[in-house]
Amino acid sequence: MDYNIKEVSSRLKSTREYLDISVEYMAEKTDTTVEEYKSLESGEKDFSLSFLNASAEALGIEMIELLTGVEPKLSTYSVVKNNQGLPIERRIGFTYQHMAYLFKNKEIEPLIVNAPYSEEDQSKPIHLSVHDGQEMDFIISGKLKFVINDHEEILEPGDCVYYNSKNPHGMIAYGGEDCKFLAILI
Repeated sequence: MDYNIKEVSSRLKSTREYLDISVEYMAEKTDTTVEEYKSLESGEKDFSLSFLNASAEALGIEMIELLTGVEPKLSTYSVVKNNQGLPIERRIGFTYQHMAYLFKNKEIEPLIVNAPYSEEDQSKPIHLSVHDGQEMDFIISGKLKFVINDHEEILEPGDCVYYNSKNPHGMIAYGGEDCKFLAILI
């Protein structure tokens, strides 16, 4: 179930309006300008997972509710079988599967991420992003070139990086093959 930007932005706006929350408050909570927030809420621009997570938190709902319109119901445990996570397409080429989309009141957002290898990306600067919280990435297969601030690491299967995601960070598949990793956003 891939999400549609217009549907998600519509849910975001209608929820904000229903709760009588101002655009200014949401911009502050999502670390955007009022103009940026309006552009994201109207569906003119695509949003990052960190923006969706911050928006959901500010609204007092689950991020999954913004993505799907469905409130998670499970509270004891949730099983998601192999390749059955909620598909989320973010960066071009990268695919994500949310692995706890049925569980309510999550304290973490676990995602299986597939980063495609691109020879062209190897010679470009890696796109960096920042968001509130912390993140852990555990490499399942392939290699990942991970950059944070001015540090670069090559991660291989079994390697793990844990970091403060308020620091500029980014990653690409490395070494000639796609990389699959478990990302946990806190």
